[in-house]
Amino acid sequence: MPAALEISSLKKTYANGFEALKGIDLNVQEGDFYALLGPNGAGKSTTIGIISSLVSKSSGTVRICGIDIDDDFSRAKKQIGIVPQEFNFNVFENVEDVLIHQAGYYGLSIGLARERAVYYLEKLGIADKQHVQMRTLSGGMKRRLMIARALIHEPRVLILDEPTAGVDIEMRRSMYEFLRKTNEEGRTIILTTHYLEEAEMLCRNVAIINHGKIVTEGTIKDLLRDLNSETFLLDTQDVLPPGIEVPGFALRQVEPRCLEFDLAKGQDLTQVFTALSSAGVTVVSMRNKENRLERMFVNILEGSS
Repeated sequence: MPAALEISSLKKTYANGFEALKGIDLNVQEGDFYALLGPNGAGKSTTIGIISSLVSKSSGTVRICGIDIDDDFSRAKKQIGIVPQEFNFNVFENVEDVLIHQAGYYGLSIGLARERAVYYLEKLGIADKQHVQMRTLSGGMKRRLMIARALIHEPRVLILDEPTAGVDIEMRRSMYEFLRKTNEEGRTIILTTHYLEEAEMLCRNVAIINHGKIVTEGTIKDLLRDLNSETFLLDTQDVLPPGIEVPGFALRQVEPRCLEFDLAKGQDLTQVFTALSSAGVTVVSMRNKENRLERMFVNILEGSS
């Protein structure tokens, strides 16, 4: 089975001489939930622009579900649905018409287009907005509609460029649930996001791009396993007694009932709990001080600069 997306030696140099992409390679397998991460200006949007035909590449190859975009872009494009960062609707159209018009670009009959419009609006929780004008929707509802529009022709690959920017927590969580389900049904999803906890929660594999180059890639689990240290916070049942020490660990009391410490790779976490228990301290919860993927992300970018 061909990869959902296969990019080889992809380069893009703009007319002013700026090298946005410097020969990147990327391979996303069918059914994957894949994160493409990087700082602003790293090359993510240029890559998506080339995949969607909005940007012309300088060299290299792009295959979507085994179809080379240079050989048959029309057929390749039918395999993908793109959710861009910016809203690009006619604000005076109603919601259903936005979806029906999009379906028309892919040759769907009006009957099938209406059927799918109802289906995706219901799945995304905005069926009650079917006949209202775009301009009356909240930002979060517009984001959902953009996902519905990208899926109306039922592509095999869904590409989401910052899909939850400006979306409130409740709506973001319901979008996560929808994306998980559509991925479980077999659709490949490629996500770019600045919410790194989002990528850790949803995605299985990740590539990090910086200055137009892929600086690391692999499974999120494997990359997180390579973290040299993590910082944990321990919440305790009672106010901490003074002078608690654990050999090999620097404990820092940040609140009357909260300890902070660094855990280096290879250290035994149970030593901390054993020592605290011996001192009569009951730990009621433990959490990472910062998102692990964010820590890894920063470490990798600092190493590639």
